[in-house]
Amino acid sequence: MPDLPTPHDAAEAALFSECWDAVLSYADLCTSGSTAANQLSTEAFALGMREVKAAEAGPGRGAGRRAPRLPMIPLLLTAVRTTAAAWEAGGQGHQLDPDLRLWLNSEKADRYTGPPLQRPLALRGLRDMQEHDADLLWLAEVEALPLSVVARRLGLDPATVSEELAQVRGLFRDRSHRNHLDTPMAAQCRSYARLLDAVTRSSGADTPEDLSRHLATCVQCAEAAACLRLHGGGLPAALAGGVIGWGGLAYLERRRRAAEVRLGAGRPEPVDAGPPNPGAQKARVVRNSLLVTAVLVSLLALGVSMMPFGKGGMDDGAASPGDSADRQPVAADPGTTLPSASRSPSDSPTPTANHTQGSPTRKNPDPEPQGTSSSAPQDDDKPAPGPTTARAACTYKYSLVNQWPDGFQATVTVTTEDALDDWRVAWSFKDGQKVGEMWDANFSQSGSRVTAGAADYNKTVAAGADLAFGFIASWQGTNAPGYDVTLNGQACTKA
Repeated sequence: MPDLPTPHDAAEAALFSECWDAVLSYADLCTSGSTAANQLSTEAFALGMREVKAAEAGPGRGAGRRAPRLPMIPLLLTAVRTTAAAWEAGGQGHQLDPDLRLWLNSEKADRYTGPPLQRPLALRGLRDMQEHDADLLWLAEVEALPLSVVARRLGLDPATVSEELAQVRGLFRDRSHRNHLDTPMAAQCRSYARLLDAVTRSSGADTPEDLSRHLATCVQCAEAAACLRLHGGGLPAALAGGVIGWGGLAYLERRRRAAEVRLGAGRPEPVDAGPPNPGAQKARVVRNSLLVTAVLVSLLALGVSMMPFGKGGMDDGAASPGDSADRQPVAADPGTTLPSASRSPSDSPTPTANHTQGSPTRKNPDPEPQGTSSSAPQDDDKPAPGPTTARAACTYKYSLVNQWPDGFQATVTVTTEDALDDWRVAWSFKDGQKVGEMWDANFSQSGSRVTAGAADYNKTVAAGADLAFGFIASWQGTNAPGYDVTLNGQACTKA
């Protein structure tokens, strides 16, 4: 592993402690391994420090204004992108993510370094703002830090920081609106500029049908709408995608999750994530043994007395994994929980038998491409013998994070009651949605059925803990949430 950058003074040391985690997080998305990520982070941090010192030494700092530049974290993130481009040009591209390499050699990347009036609107708007205003907006919206933490970091009054953030959002909108009008655009785009400004000012305003059709086909105006619409929760995605470019939404999701873990905003990691408590494990084994005995006796009596469906097999309700696949379990009372203590989560039967594994494909829709390869998980949908359980051992939450005319970002969080050594989560779409990119999981899709498998670093999940991953998908017409969610073949209930 390469050496970390050495700060040269106290100010640089403070910036390193505040920004290094963010830089490394984005560099990890951009590279093919941890060693390359550390090397890319180190070079990018050094480049960012040189840019800051050059800006401070140059003209344009009169009247209390700094030279126009990005806040520290987005400045360092763009330095990661710049360094990655230098790697690609210098023969080190094999260390980068393949999708990033395609993006760096496309016209999409040229927008971020081309003529200023052609650059993304969010990039121009954030660059035009005062230093503290831009820092406040980025830390609160993209880094997802609580306002009390933002106030402490920036030296603001915690009692008024919420009001300041509302004012800063308004300033960003004004800068974006002005820059949008200054941008060279087609006559049709120019004709919609005033209407777009009016529609995005109010949360209750309906978008006219003709404007909606135009936004679905015009990238420039769609970006403007995302920056001008402060309501609806789309501002973080507009900032991340417009400033960072490739991997913006994946970075956004990582930072949100990192803030939850670091500050305890989300469900904390359970305290029993380490070695199991021997006493608790023994008690669980005793309870499960009693339950198994009671259920086996009940099913034996039920099989003798009822002989359902003419099968006549008294042991159907307690079929072992070694039984033939064509034997059917006895229909049990809906309130009965069949034994499962001796089976690992990976042995759970899958309710869908006609689904076949699709070949994984990787797309990179800009500005929402992500950096995780889509390798197909093991087949999740082959029927397995054995009884089904009446009690769901998992719950799920399907969350729509952001949506635009032809795509959306969502997260899936599953809470498991049992410890897992590996996991596969599957669900179905009913409106023809197609997953293009996924992070914190590998995926495949066959028809409407999507299967997400654990990545190398998050296979183990403690009992009672969450597993979560995010993705980007396309949609048309209607975008109903995913349904029929299963964990290792076992149906989950909605949280």
